[in-house]
Amino acid sequence: MTIPINGLPLTDLHSIWPGWTTKIRLDRLIEMATTVHTAEGHLLTLWCTDERQQENAFQLHLIFIFWQQGLLHVQCALSSTDPHYPDLSQLFPSAQRMQRAWFDLLGVRAEGAPDQRSWLRHGAWPVEVFPLRNDIALTSQSLNKGDHYSFIRVGGEGVHEIPVGPVHAGTIEPGHFRFQVVGERILRLEERLGYAHKGIAKQFQHRTFKEGAKLAGRISGDSTVAYAWAYSMAIEHLQQQNAPQRALWLRALLLERERIMNHLGDLGALGNDAGFSQGLTQFSCLKENMLRINEQIFGHRYLMDLIVPGGVARNFYSHDLTVLQQEIPILQKQIHILCSIYAKHNGLQDRFLTTGRVTKELAKKLGLIGFSARASGLSHDWRKDFSHAPYSQANFGKPCFETEGDVAARVSLRFREIDESWYLTEYLLKQLAIDNGSMQRQLPLLAQVGIGFGCVEGWRGPILIAVGNEDSQHIRWAHVHDPSWQNWPALEHAVIGDIVPDFPLINKSFNLSYSGHDL
Repeated sequence: MTIPINGLPLTDLHSIWPGWTTKIRLDRLIEMATTVHTAEGHLLTLWCTDERQQENAFQLHLIFIFWQQGLLHVQCALSSTDPHYPDLSQLFPSAQRMQRAWFDLLGVRAEGAPDQRSWLRHGAWPVEVFPLRNDIALTSQSLNKGDHYSFIRVGGEGVHEIPVGPVHAGTIEPGHFRFQVVGERILRLEERLGYAHKGIAKQFQHRTFKEGAKLAGRISGDSTVAYAWAYSMAIEHLQQQNAPQRALWLRALLLERERIMNHLGDLGALGNDAGFSQGLTQFSCLKENMLRINEQIFGHRYLMDLIVPGGVARNFYSHDLTVLQQEIPILQKQIHILCSIYAKHNGLQDRFLTTGRVTKELAKKLGLIGFSARASGLSHDWRKDFSHAPYSQANFGKPCFETEGDVAARVSLRFREIDESWYLTEYLLKQLAIDNGSMQRQLPLLAQVGIGFGCVEGWRGPILIAVGNEDSQHIRWAHVHDPSWQNWPALEHAVIGDIVPDFPLINKSFNLSYSGHDL
C-alpha cells in the first residue's frame, strides 16, 4: 500500500500504521501541496521547529492523511534569518489558524496569507519576541505590551453586533464569539480563541520521556487518555518498541470509556440546552456512575496517569473485570431508554432538526475530522482506516456515520458511537480475562536522534503527537494537535442563518476543545 503521490523520495516511517516521510525544497512546496490536494489528501497538522543549532535552518513540518492509505510527513527547510513559506490556506483552509499560531510562536511567516492577525499571542509578549526560538530572552520590560484585534464586521441596515465572552456564564473555558446579526438571525460569527494558551510546546522541551507523559495527560482533561496514549505511542515509535498486548487491551478499554463518558455528558447538556432538563439529570447520573467506577478500579475519576511509554502504570485484576462486565447491561438499558425519549420528544426534535447544519461538501472543504465529520457523511475513523492493535483484532465493522450534518445528526451519532464503544468494551474485557501477560515493557535508551509519531482516535477525533528527541531520554521538541483545529471554523459556518438562542445548542453539539486547541 502506498500514497498516490509520484516523484517524492519516500521513506517508511516504520510505524504501527502505514506512513512515510520525505524532505522537499521550499520552491517545491506549493507543487507538492497541490498534488496532495488533487489526490484528496487531507492536511492533519502543520508546525515549525527551530533547528538552527543542528541544521542552520528552521523546519516546516506538515502531516497529510490519505484515508485508508497512509500518512505522509513532509519536512521543508526554511531560512535561518528570514523564515517564510508560501500560504497553504488556499488549498487547505484549516491551515490558516495554524499558520497564524506558528508565526506568533516562532516567527515563521506564511507569505501571501490573507489573514495575518495574531492568534495565540494576545499581547502576552511583544510582536518581536517568539517564545519557541532557542535564543529567546524575555524580560519584565518586554511583557504586557497591549493588544488590538480587528474583528471583521458586516455592514448594512439593521445589522448589529453581539460580543460573547471570553468569560462565560457557565463553568467553561474562555473563548470569544463575535456575532453579526439582524434581529436574532445570525449573519456571521467570528471566533477568537487562544485564551487558554499555556505554553505546552515550551514545557515539553528538555523534559525526560517519563516527565513528558505526565504533561501529555494534562493537556486537555476530557481527553487525558487519548493524549497520553498518543504521546506514549510517539515515544514507542522513537524507540521502535511496542507496548505488551495486555497493555494495549487496557489502553483501548480506557479510551472507549473516555469516549462514552464525554458523549454521555454532552447528550445531557444538549437536552438541557433544548429545554429538557430531565435529560441533563439522567445523563449526569450515568456519567457520574462511570466516574465512580473509574476511581474505584483505576484510581482516578478521569483516568489520568494510567498510560505511560511502554504500557500502563496500573494492573488490572479479575474482580475489576467483574465490576466492569456488570456495569455494561445496566448502563446500556438506561441509555437506550433515553435514546428513545430523545428520538420521540417533539420539543427536542424541533430544536435539533436542521439546526447548525454542515453539509458533506462543506465538511470536506474545511477538512472536518472526528465525529463532527462523521455526522456530515464523512465516515473516516482512525481506529478503522488505520487499524492498529488492538483495534485491528476487534473487527468492529464500518464506522458509524450520519448524513444530515445538523444537531440531530450529531446527537444520533453520539448514541450510535456509545453502542459501538460498549461492543468494543465487551470484546476488550474478554481479551483481558484470558491474557495474563505483562502490563509494561522497559524501553531501551535511544541510540540516535529522530522523530516519533503517535495518533489516536480520541472522542472528538484523531489526536496526533510528534516528538523529536535531543538525546537518549530527553525531548528536544514536541508538537500536539487536537482535532478542534479543524473543527472550530466549521462552527462559524454552522450557525449562519440560525438564531442566536440556538448558538449554545449548536456549540455543544460539537463541544470543541479550548485547552487542546490553545496549546
